[in-house]
Parts: sequence; structure tokens; C-alpha cells
Amino acid sequence: MEISSIHFYVDNATAWRNWFVYYLGFSAVSSEISSSHTCTEMVQSGAVCFLLSSPLLPTSPVAEFLRQHPPGVADITFTVQDVETAIAQAAAQGATILEPIQQYTGCKCGKIAAWGGMTHTLIEKKADEKREVRNRPIFTTIDHIVLNVPVGDLEPAVAWYKNVLDLQPQQTFKIKTDRSALYSQVLVSHNRSVQLPINEPASSNSQIQEFLDVNRGAGIQHIALRTSNLISAIAQLRSRGLSLLSVPQTYYSQLKKRPEFPLSPLELDAIAQQEILVDWQVNSQNALLLQIFTQPIFEQPTFFFEFIERRFQAQGFGEGNFRALFEAIESEQIKRGTLQ
Repeated sequence: MEISSIHFYVDNATAWRNWFVYYLGFSAVSSEISSSHTCTEMVQSGAVCFLLSSPLLPTSPVAEFLRQHPPGVADITFTVQDVETAIAQAAAQGATILEPIQQYTGCKCGKIAAWGGMTHTLIEKKADEKREVRNRPIFTTIDHIVLNVPVGDLEPAVAWYKNVLDLQPQQTFKIKTDRSALYSQVLVSHNRSVQLPINEPASSNSQIQEFLDVNRGAGIQHIALRTSNLISAIAQLRSRGLSLLSVPQTYYSQLKKRPEFPLSPLELDAIAQQEILVDWQVNSQNALLLQIFTQPIFEQPTFFFEFIERRFQAQGFGEGNFRALFEAIESEQIKRGTLQ
């Protein structure tokens, strides 16, 4: 299983196409799937493909989505080896089939209702059906996607993705600061191409609860895009004016106190200048994870992007940075007045 594309429902698809092209260096691609009631644009970076749809008429399904939620992720399309088997398994596990399997040129696909008002399209492509990859993209692939669910829904959501899509539970986390907390369970596909952490608030004022309140239910909190050179990428994005989450410089003085500190003074300076978070594990043979987060991209504080670089097959999700990240997001909550 792999992530084929992610479909955002937004207020103005053309404006958001231009946003992805200008701020994140994506390429605009002809989508050819607009209709009389919906405008759809497509953007791409490496293997990352986003569809952006906005309503032209009140009858558009996008209009209905936006009446219930702010702009965000409405559908995740997964490539599967055998779509008929995948849809049959989903149906056997109680998933609602929204669209039966359809045959198109080069592929066949079906759609199921997913968690929190989202949908998942399952698609089987011909072996030679591969999307053209542009030269030297900033971002090459989707590293992981994070789903937020209400209190009490973490275990049922994990069970749903395990039973319906055959994702396997991996590590669990509890992140706690002096102000708030969350629980997280990571699921992965058998080939590890799909990584889906699911978060549940563990306090009433958690950033997860703020997301759920504003989003009016469960939804995708962020998508992590992988790059081969995060320092260079962030320098480019900052030059374009992209808003990123601030990291206090005290973070870097604390970083140097951790065992087996792996960075040269020159590289640490470059990382600190771009306010990038760094994580590694002791005895990990140079494996290093670099990550940074945008501010929420839409008007309301819901969806944001993470940008990530994994050196020497670094695993995990920056567990050593969880507290620093949580506190950075809390500082933004305090500015919005949603955390005392």
C-alpha cells in the first residue's frame, strides 16, 4: 500500500494551487477532473500529489464539506495491489462503500467512508501507470499523515484502520507538558510506505482538543513532506515568506547536552539559524532526523505541514523533540487565547 494522492477541499482551488506553487515549490499539473459544480486543481512535488477542490455551485460536495468543517483534507487515496480484495475486506469489516469499483483508463478504484467524515479512495493502477516526477523537487514523498480524534476514539480508530486497511499498530506515545497532554498511536502499512499516527487529547486544553473544536470533529492535523536537504529547503521557503513555527534558541543549547551529540558547530549554526528541530538515538550509527513545522496554513488553526529529513534511514517521529514541539505549539495557543 502507498499514498497515491491527498484531496483538499478549499474555498478557492486556483488560489491554493498558486499558494502551493509559490510557497512550497510545487508544480501545477492539469487535473482534467473539474465539473460543472466543482473546480479541481492538481499540484505535484516528486511523488507527492495534492488535489485541491472548491465549489462552483452550492450543490458541490465541497460546499457541503465546507458547511460542516473548515478547509482541510477530505480524502486520502491509497494505491493497493488488488482493489477488489481491498474493497471486499473493507465491506466485510463494516466500512461503508460510497462508490463501488469503477474502471478507468489505466486504473480502477472504489471509495469508502473513513474516520471523522473523511473518505478513502482505494486505487489499483496498471504496472506501467506512473506519475511523471519533475526534476529536482524540493519535496520527494509523503513521510507520514497525522489524524486527530476525540477523547475515547483512539482505540476504535486504531482498530478501524487495522481491520479495514490492514495497518499495523506500532509505537505509542504520551506527550505531557505543564499545561496539556496527548496520547498517540502509530500505525504503518506492511511495506512501511504508509505511516499514520493517530492522536487523542489527554487534557481539555490540549492542542489536539483545540483542533477538534475548530475542525468540528476528527480530521487530518498535519502531513509530513520529506526532503533530502532540509536546511537548504527551509532557507528557500523562508525566502518566499512561508510562516514557520518558532523554536527558542535555548533549545539548541539544551540539544548539545544530550548524549552522542552528532552535529558539527558549523552545521548546528545552520540548523539553529533555520530553527530546525533535531533528533537522534544513542548508538544509531549516524541516523539523524531533522524536522520543522509550518504555522496553520488556513485561516483557522487546524491543518499545518511538517517538513522532514531522515539521514541514514532514521526511524521514528522525533520523539526527543515532542516536548519542544508541544511547547512551541502551546505558545501559539497562548497567543490565540485558547490556552491559559
